[in-house]
Amino acid sequence: MIGRLAGLTLVALVLAVRPASLQPTQAPATDRSALVGELVVANRILANEGVLDGYGHVSARSPSSSNHYLLARSKAPALIEAGDIVEYDLDSVPVSGSATGYIERFIHGEIYRKRPDVRSIVHCHCPDVLPFAATSVPLRPLYHMAFFIGPGVPVFEIRQVAGMSDMLIRTPELGRALASTLGDKAAALMRGHGAAVAAASLHLAVAEAYYLNLNARLQLQAIQLGGDRVVYLDPQEWKQSAQDYERSWEFWKSRLPRP
Repeated sequence: MIGRLAGLTLVALVLAVRPASLQPTQAPATDRSALVGELVVANRILANEGVLDGYGHVSARSPSSSNHYLLARSKAPALIEAGDIVEYDLDSVPVSGSATGYIERFIHGEIYRKRPDVRSIVHCHCPDVLPFAATSVPLRPLYHMAFFIGPGVPVFEIRQVAGMSDMLIRTPELGRALASTLGDKAAALMRGHGAAVAAASLHLAVAEAYYLNLNARLQLQAIQLGGDRVVYLDPQEWKQSAQDYERSWEFWKSRLPRP
């Protein structure tokens, strides 16, 4: 029961439907080196669990400055090491470390700028979400572990900002447009591209990226089965299903290949 209540408290910062005064149970890392280590683990978990492949990235807001964030240099997530982590300002300009950055780092800088509550962001190319970004069928919570999508998952249409493009968030302008589409939600889909997930902690962001993709897969399976209707979670159900995913994080961490 105590663990359950702690989970409800943590998720309060992620969804606008929950009281903003509640604080997360996962204490944010106050030491930069500790956060760098966690960020390396997050990259490897997301790769190991199939959320990220050779592309995609995860970041964390700096523990020492709310106007900075930490993100790896442009490299496959499964291969990220501590020395690959670079600190950026909200203009997505490196302030420490030097390396070739991800082209789409503006996703992170502009969402952090717009959302002071966000402490971590994942950009993934999860294949199972793509049909929901390309059709009129909205992604809805079918699985209790995906409770966070209950308030809705908006779709970012890059054509409205850039016209015909390579679909990448290459500029601050595109990053701002994506952040605007995301609004106060936990995730936004990106047509023909993937998704952006924003959360109140690194562990939450990793878990929500994972369960966003899993819920999409389950929803597609339910729709394919046919029948009279698909039964989604009622708002009262997804509101009561909030949790901190700490057991998921520890499980995924235990599955990482040993050095």
